[in-house]
Amino acid sequence: MLVKSPGFGASKDNKVRNVLGFSRAILSRQDWVYLLSLLVPFVVYNLAQKVASVLAQSGERGVVRTLDLMQSDIFFNLGYALLWVGLFVMAPRGLLRRVVIVFFHVATILVLLVTTCSHQYFRQNGTSLDYGTIAEWLPKFGEIVPILVHDVPLLAWVLLAVALLYAAFGPLLVTRAAGRWWGETGSSLDRVPRISFSSSLKLWLFPLGLLALALGFGLLSLLTGASTLARDPVVNVVLTGAKEATNGKYNVDAGAAVEHPAARANLAQTSQTNKRNVALVHLESTRAQSVTPYNKDLQTMPFLDELSKESLLVERAYVTVPRSSKASVAVNCGIEPPLYPGPEFEPDGIPVPCLAELLKEQDYSTVFFASTSNAMDNFGDVARGFGYEEIYSSEVMDREGFEVTNTFGYEEAIMLEPSEEWLANHDRDKPFLVEYFTGTGHYGYECMNTRYGTEDFSEDEELNRYHNCLRYLDIFLKNLFDQYKRLGLYEDTIFVIFGDHGEGFGEHGRSLHGDTIYEEGLRIPLIIHAPGQFEGGERVEGLSNQIDILPTVLEMVGYEVKNGKYPGYSLLHPLPGSRTLMFSCITNRKCLASLKGYEKYIHHYGDQPDEVFDLSKDPLERQNLADERDKQELDERREELLAWYSSVNAVYGGE
Repeated sequence: MLVKSPGFGASKDNKVRNVLGFSRAILSRQDWVYLLSLLVPFVVYNLAQKVASVLAQSGERGVVRTLDLMQSDIFFNLGYALLWVGLFVMAPRGLLRRVVIVFFHVATILVLLVTTCSHQYFRQNGTSLDYGTIAEWLPKFGEIVPILVHDVPLLAWVLLAVALLYAAFGPLLVTRAAGRWWGETGSSLDRVPRISFSSSLKLWLFPLGLLALALGFGLLSLLTGASTLARDPVVNVVLTGAKEATNGKYNVDAGAAVEHPAARANLAQTSQTNKRNVALVHLESTRAQSVTPYNKDLQTMPFLDELSKESLLVERAYVTVPRSSKASVAVNCGIEPPLYPGPEFEPDGIPVPCLAELLKEQDYSTVFFASTSNAMDNFGDVARGFGYEEIYSSEVMDREGFEVTNTFGYEEAIMLEPSEEWLANHDRDKPFLVEYFTGTGHYGYECMNTRYGTEDFSEDEELNRYHNCLRYLDIFLKNLFDQYKRLGLYEDTIFVIFGDHGEGFGEHGRSLHGDTIYEEGLRIPLIIHAPGQFEGGERVEGLSNQIDILPTVLEMVGYEVKNGKYPGYSLLHPLPGSRTLMFSCITNRKCLASLKGYEKYIHHYGDQPDEVFDLSKDPLERQNLADERDKQELDERREELLAWYSSVNAVYGGE
């Protein structure tokens, strides 16, 4: 039988007393309460959000995978805690201590904001918040306020508000409460602890050691995240910001600005010139797979389906960048849009004459209608830059009696009266170019309370609302066509109906459209209806891009481009079978993709493994074939994409 020696218990008690005495030697009891009352809930809050993000990701789960993806977060939080303990020890009292306390609270609040925003961003987009996204949207914060209001759950706002209030005032309240419990008085934040070290050298070595450990954990947090999800949110913002600032390995220099081949283009009449009216109908956030002409099992747009039977339908139409302003550059100007924020928002930001400018020189009238506000991607400035003479947004329309259907505007019926008034009063001796910019497909999907009722398309509540918005757009199309027939303009008008981009509903862990580089984000409907033409319906089977709209329209009205060349192809002729389409996410250096035939390659800039899909066998992009491809082949496709990225941006003056 083991007998505990008389000194065993005493030795254990002495060790405990030594540890407690040591802790009291470096910081007072009140200081420990102050620090830990903020650091402990801070760490728990951050790690809980990361666990939620990891569990929300599709694919393999489990304790090992979760811990693997949380290494960077664990190291960052450990380093952060040790940093402030060390700084508190080095600043025991006075002004320096108060400065440390102020920075302690400010830094903690900023970190909480970043981690919370990153978690909510990942929840909606399936990708991590980075510096580029913050830099792009912060100057336009007013534009994203409606999205934040609709997108972020009320509970998340409440939790963030509680966390920020506690970070600002909680430690002081807890410390004072603890002081009253202990019956102690005086300012705990200026109190000098009793020093029991044998020498002053040890006093300085300990906080320096804490700061060294904090630095070490900080470096580990930088090195352990192989992908953006595996990085701590603050670390990811810092690293992506450093990449932006130092032109990291994926930041391809666009070099000196070059002149676009269509920079000096103009039009010349031919023997085929026929000055028909042109109506562009922009279907916001409308993906091909959710509209009836491309999916007969889904009766969201029966009118468009009937119309397509007497129209030119492009079966494989794509957008270059899934963003409204970028898509509008491609449609209106016939060139690939800049792959970085702007410059379509700036005067003279487009390097070529756009369709409105070209046709104005041929005595066309031009007008732009939008059911949204000008805050929607700055569309007032964008449309003006395209060359439209008159612009009517929801701000100047009668909004009484019309429902808000999205984050930026009203139901499309708001445009019908201004459209009819303009069409009835315009000079009938002059042809016109008109664009109708719809917004009802945009996020918010608030279409359930319109005068047209609703239908049940999906058990998923958000997807069902989206599909009802597309149903509403279909009703608007019918009403618009009826208006043209009533005014006697239908027979002389070419209607181009196109989606600006698609929309993700979590098919690949991404919601909304900006960084959805998969088919649901890129493939769009494109239908051209011209009375008396395409009788019985015609189909375009090859790969098409929105830049093909401008040359198609110009050929249909019988004009020839002189002194320049636009890169698109007229859809009235077979498209090249060897054509390759290139795509980019909204977020700079987030993802690129290329499509050759039916093989699609996606490059994620190292944030996750590259992907290859065979769309002929796997249209939903579920089976990644990258491991079956030769590494050299994938390297060549990546370099091809990066070269394209550089060449596109060069014509806009470089990034």
